[in-house]
Amino acid sequence: MRNEGVGAVRRGALMLVTGWLAVLLSGAPAVAQPSSAAPAPTVSGPPAAGHAALTRAAGTTAAQAPADAPSAASGPGDAPSRQAYIASRLRRDPVYISDQLPREAPRSSAPVFAAQAARLRVPVYVMVLPDSALGSDGAGFLAGVHDRLGRKGLYVALSGPGMPEVQTYGVELPGARDAATATLYEMPYDATARELFQHFVDVLLSGRAPERAEAGRTASRNGAEVPKLHPDLTERENQSFVSGIAIAGIPLSVLLLGLYVRRRLRLRRARGGAPVPGPRTAPALSLRKPGDAPDGKPGSGTADRAPQGGTTGGKRGTAASPGRLSGLRRPPRAVTALLVVAVVLAGGLTVTAARLFDDRSYGDDAIPTPADMRARVERVAAGLRHDPLYTDPESEPVLTSAERTRLHRRLAALPVPVLVVAVPSLSDDESGGDHDIFVRTLHQRLHRDALFVLADPLSDTLSVVNHGAPVNAYALPTSLFTLPERGDTRTLGDRLDAVLRAVARAPRDSTVTRPYDPGPADDPVAEKVLPGVFAADFAPGLMVGTFLAALLLGLVATVRAPVAAVRRRRAADGAASGDAPVPVEAPAEPSLAWLRRTARQEVDALTAALDAHPSLPEPAHRRAWECLDAAALLIDGDGDGRVDADATPSALACAVALARAGRAAVAESAAPERLCHRNPLHGPAHGTRRGSPAGGGHPRPLPVCRRCRAVPAPVLRLGPAADSGRARRVPYPELPGPLASLASGPRIDQLTRDVREYFGVH
Repeated sequence: MRNEGVGAVRRGALMLVTGWLAVLLSGAPAVAQPSSAAPAPTVSGPPAAGHAALTRAAGTTAAQAPADAPSAASGPGDAPSRQAYIASRLRRDPVYISDQLPREAPRSSAPVFAAQAARLRVPVYVMVLPDSALGSDGAGFLAGVHDRLGRKGLYVALSGPGMPEVQTYGVELPGARDAATATLYEMPYDATARELFQHFVDVLLSGRAPERAEAGRTASRNGAEVPKLHPDLTERENQSFVSGIAIAGIPLSVLLLGLYVRRRLRLRRARGGAPVPGPRTAPALSLRKPGDAPDGKPGSGTADRAPQGGTTGGKRGTAASPGRLSGLRRPPRAVTALLVVAVVLAGGLTVTAARLFDDRSYGDDAIPTPADMRARVERVAAGLRHDPLYTDPESEPVLTSAERTRLHRRLAALPVPVLVVAVPSLSDDESGGDHDIFVRTLHQRLHRDALFVLADPLSDTLSVVNHGAPVNAYALPTSLFTLPERGDTRTLGDRLDAVLRAVARAPRDSTVTRPYDPGPADDPVAEKVLPGVFAADFAPGLMVGTFLAALLLGLVATVRAPVAAVRRRRAADGAASGDAPVPVEAPAEPSLAWLRRTARQEVDALTAALDAHPSLPEPAHRRAWECLDAAALLIDGDGDGRVDADATPSALACAVALARAGRAAVAESAAPERLCHRNPLHGPAHGTRRGSPAGGGHPRPLPVCRRCRAVPAPVLRLGPAADSGRARRVPYPELPGPLASLASGPRIDQLTRDVREYFGVH
């Protein structure tokens, strides 16, 4: 900006000479090439002595002012002065980035803009300005810059989010306006100036700018929204929360539902299709005889008899704790597989979340340098060294020629040093929009005590910060610093004049006063850093995911409960009528838990069937009762109504086979008299199949169930003791006890007698 005292002829001559010199030195119109923005030069001369010296710049010519900090004293009321200022900057470098936006668009990123502009192969002049710099007439602003620069090319102004303002002068570049329109509709609100300009160049070079502009207008009319480019802190917290829910909830749901389904299937296989009478209200095994009281007191002495016969039978002298031994057993393969699936699923979700939400900052990767952060302060400080009244050259003029002259007279007459700064306060400037931090930095740069009067042209507010001036700033009327009321016709110059008059009347204070320390400004890099996806709300997400997994399991169990209740009711009715189907399914290598649970259920079912049929034919009643008595001897030798803790797998399997044989006798008076020799857990035999006995010998017909008659099933394998692992299981004929005799196909009556003899009961 130039001084008003310089006439129009002289100003035009100076611009013409300067333009010719630039052409002669450069040889051609400058094409935007990678180049860093020129930092504002700093006047390093000693400060003028006394407060009166601060006003000497009122008559100083533009040649005496620093090039990067033209004072507002140049041409008061001259509206095109800001276009002239930017044109002078573009004459040095075809990329001009305002020093008021170091957090969003640092000046050091100018080479990136220049590299994109070079792709167009025409002279390009890029201006990155604050939101309010263009005003209401962007095209007129670019025209004013072109008139003062006097060079052909594409002029692009980026001012906040939205459509870039573009104009071409003397070059053929079809589709430039359409490319700007397409950029408006295709880029989200959070796109930075660098991203907007790169997208504009991409659209312009695509050759489809008109089509893309029309498609953008149509999509906008239909309500389409463009997704954001960068997540903010709130979005990162949401991403972290959802990731925690997924990583905890999905694998845990798979694990819990898998274990639940496995348990239900095991119970179904354990029952073999046989119902358990009535609702199971207690886990304890009753083992009561038919006709006993419901409280479990035995009606005969059979259940009270302890085993007689040493430790080689179904009992051992020392009871082993299943709980203690269970910790030494390997988990079932199905459980291991579920755990592996859950772990793999959790790991996959974790990797997916880390790759999907990998943004580390909400913005592009432009990092401001220390020079970027101090450029505006240096510019303002350089201007204040020549004129105590400084207005922003990038903003609309806020003072008329008369107001500027009046304010200069007020400043010269004040007995205390006062500096007036009229610049906008932006959230993207070096202070983060904090005028206290800005004034403190400006005071440190000037090394001069003064009363700073700040005027914000955007918010139309005034404020005062005293850094060592001998005046009581607290005595100034607060009404001077409030927003003007509606209908107030005073201009900003009038309000500044009122403040200066109030300073002249304010009492002097010889005590040097300093404002409070506002603290450092926010780090421009740290303020945009996003927390990791596993750091924000990840832990609460894990808790919610765990809760949802448990809730899902509860819902599944709740939905299944009515169906299961109907099935149990029908099963109880079937057991009471003795029409329960004879089980034909049983595992070839049952676990100890399966054997204990199945023995308890089968004995309960046989007891209920005998209670429901007191008038059975004598042979059937005798066989069923003897099977129940023998089963009780095998698994409840101490008569406490529970399955013994030290019951061996062989004894448990024999009890299951006897209970199933007894139920078959209750259900059918002409039930088979033998059990399947390949796997006694299959129940009664319904035919024979030729084979060799377990002890060797010639092949002969042996009893088998219907299933083994068609396709022989594997031979039942059991462990020798309750704590035997899977590796120690052997075919059941090799184990001691009454169960081994079934390999040769004896009758069920013979098996019950063998059990009684084995335990010394006659």
